[in-house]
Amino acid sequence: MKTYFITGGAGFIGSSLAKQLLENGDKVITIDNFCDFYNPKIKEQNIQEISRNDNFKLYRNDIRDRQAIKRIFDENQIDIVMHLAAMAGVRPSIENPILYQEVNCMGTQNILEEMKEHKISNLVMASSSSVYGNCKEVPFNEDMTVDFAISPYAATKKANEVMTHVYHKLYDMNVIMLRFFTVYGPKQRPDLAINKFTRLMLNNEEIPMFGDGLTSRDYTYIDDIVDGIIKACEYTLKNKNVYEILNIGNSDPVTLKEMIKTIGEVLNIEPKIKQLPMQLGDVDRTYADIIKAKNLLGYNPKTTFKEGITNFVKWYKENQDLYN
Repeated sequence: MKTYFITGGAGFIGSSLAKQLLENGDKVITIDNFCDFYNPKIKEQNIQEISRNDNFKLYRNDIRDRQAIKRIFDENQIDIVMHLAAMAGVRPSIENPILYQEVNCMGTQNILEEMKEHKISNLVMASSSSVYGNCKEVPFNEDMTVDFAISPYAATKKANEVMTHVYHKLYDMNVIMLRFFTVYGPKQRPDLAINKFTRLMLNNEEIPMFGDGLTSRDYTYIDDIVDGIIKACEYTLKNKNVYEILNIGNSDPVTLKEMIKTIGEVLNIEPKIKQLPMQLGDVDRTYADIIKAKNLLGYNPKTTFKEGITNFVKWYKENQDLYN
């Protein structure tokens, strides 16, 4: 049995990861501040089932609180940290860049400092496909220059990649930074497009389509993301002198028009589309080259977009009261 410390453990990805680790027989410690970025009741439901597991422990604190972080590390014997906690979203980061800097950078610094003080040497952390900005070459691979962020959110994720490398070099930490590509599936945040569009269609409301509908995203199903995270953790625990940046995506982009059409088909509803101008910070496309993750971790996404949307819609219909 290993002990995993998951930050942001009541969120979409964090709670899904915690559930799988507990099913694998491991111990999970998690922190989440249950902020009002979206309805906190959603996070409460995310952890309702796993909270009954004796191997699960939850701290209701903020990663910006250094003393709270210190207490968690003092009270537990942690084998590996999975750092997911962050202020998420490109558009909100443009509206409140200082908050994003405080949470995503200073919060991460607190985690790194306590890892150093407690001599914990294994870290797997969430980065983002947003760091690629509007790179022209596709698919995006990890060797590309990503110094030209177009949102504060992307800039904080790039900064995290740089800072974790400092701790890798100075303190022999094993680090894997995972650049997630548009994660979706059951428990997806309500501000994200698939969740939002499903809600609007079921309510017979218009779908805001920004741009001409030809922008595309490399949608990656939550089960494939969780599998990639766990494989990264296993690799980190088994090896020494690790610092890697890896794309965790599906490597099969879907246009905005196709995404809307697929949700409509699964719901058996004809979408009502309202076309709007492109928004600041939005990128034209994301497209993951996942060869490195396949070779290093054996990562191999299995869920097609249609399958993933079908699973999401089934889950959403069972839980839509929380989102309305």
